Amino acid sequence: MGSCIICGTSVDGHICDLHEEDVLFEFRGDHPNQLTTNRYYSGSVDGFAEFGVFVDIGDRVTGLLHRSELDQRLDSLDWEPGDTVFVKVKNVRDNGNIDLGWSIRQAEREFRGTLIDDPEFDTARLADDVEEDESGNGREEPATGDDADSEPSADDQTAEATTTTDTDSSTDDQTAEATTTDADAAKVSQADDSERVERSASVVGQGSTGTAESDDAVDQQRDHPVVAVDSLDDHEGDDVRLEGEIVDVRQTSGPTVFELRDETGTVDCAAFVEAGVRAYPDIVEEDIVRLDGDVRRRRGEIQVETEALVALDDEERQTVEDRMADALDDRARPAAVDALTEDPTIEALADDLVDAATAIRRAVITDRPVIVRHSATADGYVAGVALERATLPLVADEHRRADAQYHYFDRRPLEGGVYDMQDATKDVTNMLENRERHDEKLPLFVFVAAGGTRESLDGFDLLDVYGAPRVVIDDAVADELIADSVDTLVSPSLAGASPTTATALAANVAAHVNEHVQDDLVHLPAVSFWDETPASYLDAAAAAGYDEASVTELRDAVALEAYYQSYEDKRELIKDLLFGDDEDDVTGLAGNVAEQFREKLATEVDTATANIEHETIGGTTVAVLDTDAFTHRYDFPPSTILLDELFRQADSGTDALVGVADDTLFVRADQTVDVHDLADAIDEAAPEAAVRTRSAREQSIRFLSGERDAVIDATLAVVGEQF
Repeated sequence: MGSCIICGTSVDGHICDLHEEDVLFEFRGDHPNQLTTNRYYSGSVDGFAEFGVFVDIGDRVTGLLHRSELDQRLDSLDWEPGDTVFVKVKNVRDNGNIDLGWSIRQAEREFRGTLIDDPEFDTARLADDVEEDESGNGREEPATGDDADSEPSADDQTAEATTTTDTDSSTDDQTAEATTTDADAAKVSQADDSERVERSASVVGQGSTGTAESDDAVDQQRDHPVVAVDSLDDHEGDDVRLEGEIVDVRQTSGPTVFELRDETGTVDCAAFVEAGVRAYPDIVEEDIVRLDGDVRRRRGEIQVETEALVALDDEERQTVEDRMADALDDRARPAAVDALTEDPTIEALADDLVDAATAIRRAVITDRPVIVRHSATADGYVAGVALERATLPLVADEHRRADAQYHYFDRRPLEGGVYDMQDATKDVTNMLENRERHDEKLPLFVFVAAGGTRESLDGFDLLDVYGAPRVVIDDAVADELIADSVDTLVSPSLAGASPTTATALAANVAAHVNEHVQDDLVHLPAVSFWDETPASYLDAAAAAGYDEASVTELRDAVALEAYYQSYEDKRELIKDLLFGDDEDDVTGLAGNVAEQFREKLATEVDTATANIEHETIGGTTVAVLDTDAFTHRYDFPPSTILLDELFRQADSGTDALVGVADDTLFVRADQTVDVHDLADAIDEAAPEAAVRTRSAREQSIRFLSGERDAVIDATLAVVGEQF
């Protein structure tokens, strides 16, 4: 009976069922039937075909990673034959064919351990143990015969020192004498090197209690230079001192791994007492520490072998915290960036835009995932992609993980531009699971073209219970209550600025997040307007190579794709639409999709126009459409796009348009409609219908379907009075 290398649960072997997908397996067999499904294996690229990638997992064992399993286009993979890759074995067929699945983790360090899957053994073995066995330097056979009486070697002395907790006075005298020797001689002297190993092992034994005394002992023996994490590549093989925050602690079957972050980056620091035993148990996450150790490269990554580790208190802690905070502020605060083009609204919101960009940059720097929640509309998608375009390169620069761009950034569309309890509950469940299973920080939620109105308050309150930070970038008429429920709010209405689109706001935030992608963003605001596009944005798009017809085509294409599978980010497809060129072989994609948009919309408009009824109330003409009876409810276009287009095409004598579904009502009018006041008035006139605002962004109201006729009558009466 062993214990799980991740959670410590008693198991037969080294990994429990819960965490089996968190480790990487190296296959030592030679037949497909020896593989275990649902495990992640390392392999090498064997070749490419039109339908996928062939990956060698072991001797004479090759599987197919079908293109449908990839999270990107096959031709966008940067793999070459012979490259080491990581895949999931999904199925082994009766004929020996192996179906492989995609792994977003494409580096060994991104897994929480490595095990050897060798059919000759009953259970998987630790990779480190196998390496030791195969190298002959790990476990030693018991001494026999003359060997038992021979003089112990230097390695034997080191091993003995490592397992000894008490040293006699002569050893202490030798140690003290050794520390006074010349530093240069110590580097070249084998005796001094052995002494250093002995001293390090002794300190680790003391350090398991995490006491200041052990750190002081090291201070007396050696004066390590304080270095920054980002300079460790230049100190490989040197003894150094680090000062920073412990952001993660992982107990492996061997050492305890402390992830330390200073103002320049993060590094793993391994501390060993004995196999599977927690070193420095008093050191926990968020401690500010001083760590002495030896810089080594392990499996291609820089790691510090810990000699001493102590938590800092009082003035020492404050000094390090202040230094890190100042450096973080300097890194997170964006440089002065010009607006994408002249826009009075953007100028009025300059400080808020910088605050939003700072929050995003700070999250990336501090290993906090960024989750962008945007409305499932053309404006929402384009605005979200603007932030995605700016943030992903920063994530790649900041994090070594191959899957970092998927692990630390996510874009999730929202129905109706409202963050309700269903959305919040799903997000909270996911983030708590990620924190429990992967030690993730709670994410920064960025709401774009969504969240600015009171319908999202309940969702924000749930996030607030757990302290998840929130940023809202919304062009809708915002409620002041929202400003008190989020950390940063970018809102033209609350700032007294002119209306604009969410994309115009988000694209300028994105330019501050990453000034190097500014040229990629200049055409996006023009794409987000349905009519009366400001000339400055059209001129900026034209200068970037997109004339007015092109931006209209892009908008229509994104609007169509936003409707289908509206809960998916469609990262690659939307990227191809908005940024595709000849090199991506997607020329004409936007035109093809936009043509479908126009055809579907025109057909629906013709059908709806023939079935609109007009009512005149007190001099107000209201057009009424039964959207359940006279639209294809489960096909494009959705009611919002259809009603917008119908109202744009309506004759000048129509003051308002009302679309009525089974339990939802939409209002369109020339004048600004406060949908909350409208819902209250209808509720007062039809009290049995339980009328409430569904989405201020969509100008929609929800009611009980059994009171539909009463709601229609009440709506016409209220609209007739107000318009």
